Amino acid sequence: MARPREFDEEAVLDKAVLCFWNQGYEATSVRDLINETGLTGASLYNAFGDKRALYQRALDHYVNCSVAQRIQSCDALPPREAIGAFFADIVQRSLSDPQHKGCMLVNAALELAPHDPEFQEVIAGVLMRIEHFFLEHLRAGQSDGSIGKSTPPELLAKHLLGVLMGVRVLARVRPEPGLLKGVVAPALSLLDIPDTP
Repeated sequence: MARPREFDEEAVLDKAVLCFWNQGYEATSVRDLINETGLTGASLYNAFGDKRALYQRALDHYVNCSVAQRIQSCDALPPREAIGAFFADIVQRSLSDPQHKGCMLVNAALELAPHDPEFQEVIAGVLMRIEHFFLEHLRAGQSDGSIGKSTPPELLAKHLLGVLMGVRVLARVRPEPGLLKGVVAPALSLLDIPDTP
């Protein structure tokens, strides 16, 4: 009979997320993970496998605790408000992070996806989930009259995804309120209903 684990797996994943998020995948050593989580090397390997497998678990944990929760909380809002709240939260998180870590998912897209087909597929799946969130709210907003119909929702959803990626990358090197809000505002203005002459 297997012995029960003597540690809180979620707490360990929280610490692994911070370690990878702060340093990136390549720069994070197994020794860093041992020091951060407090587990022995044997316990770490027994519980999670190798460094790559732990990174996958940590990235999944990040997505579930950050991206999925943001989508869930915004889904409860009216369409236009949902999209605005999504970006407001992104900008607020980007500006309030003193370490300027950006988004772990976007960091993974830049560091790992170009060289690792499995991670590329995982990251692309999450990005498609975000794009789908935008698309569903754009369609609902165009249907209920709260979002303008001058641009097809499919194109707007792709544009908003690109804006999101840009904000998260900019936040790592120029976390300035005026810059990040200045990137988001024109994108959200595309949702406006044109004034009737």
